[in-house]
Amino acid sequence: MDLNADLGEGFGRWTLGADEALLDIVTSANVACGFHAGDPSTMHRICAAAVERSVAIGAQVGYRDLAGFGRRRIDYDPDDLRDDILYQIGALEAFSRVAGGRVGYVKPHGALYNTAAVDDVQAGAVVAALNAYGGNLPLLCQPGSVVARLATAAGLPVVAEGFADRGYQADGTLMPRSAAGAVLHEPDEVVARTVRMATDGEVETGTGQVVAVPVASICVHGDTAGAVQLAARVRAGLLAAGLLVEPFVRTRPSPAGSAGGGPDRRR
Repeated sequence: MDLNADLGEGFGRWTLGADEALLDIVTSANVACGFHAGDPSTMHRICAAAVERSVAIGAQVGYRDLAGFGRRRIDYDPDDLRDDILYQIGALEAFSRVAGGRVGYVKPHGALYNTAAVDDVQAGAVVAALNAYGGNLPLLCQPGSVVARLATAAGLPVVAEGFADRGYQADGTLMPRSAAGAVLHEPDEVVARTVRMATDGEVETGTGQVVAVPVASICVHGDTAGAVQLAARVRAGLLAAGLLVEPFVRTRPSPAGSAGGGPDRRR
């Protein structure tokens, strides 16, 4: 089972989260690419630290929305959204290569993640960007989502993701952050939910229903209070349940030095 976190979400002199500490715990790093958060120096630093720890690097692509942290929906022209995503992947790939690594996958951030889960137009733009970039990059996204369906139909690798510290709705989507219970903080509850997702492929919603969430990667958010301690508890819980915690993609380029290579199917 892979364990991922959103990292590099500061900007300039403003910092957010304990990136280096989380990199000692997670197996995959969703690195902000400068649109919803992040900047060149931060991207460079996170990529170098990830490679040093054999943590997989993923492009955390989002809306062009620094002020809103990418959590406000924007109705893009789909071609513009495709190109914005391509731009972000390419920028992170440069810093990954300088560090001796590679961009191993792509994960939409925030409002783009939630919108692409239900909206054919924006989901199509995400898939179009991945197709245009090439290299068979896996897409990390919500299982059963529109973007997962379109990516699979396009022949792209899809890695299903569950959220350790987020509340779910009856349709398997995440609760809006404005709703009570949308973000979970109690460690024992978070660990128990995570292990259930990882071993049984299901989660209990805020209203007590059980929905299927067959996942290969678990996300812990790096921008919440106590994130490092919570991530450590989640990792320990997965290991105690007998799961191997490791990245779902190679952390370094293939011998040929290509940007592609596809996912490593180990769990």
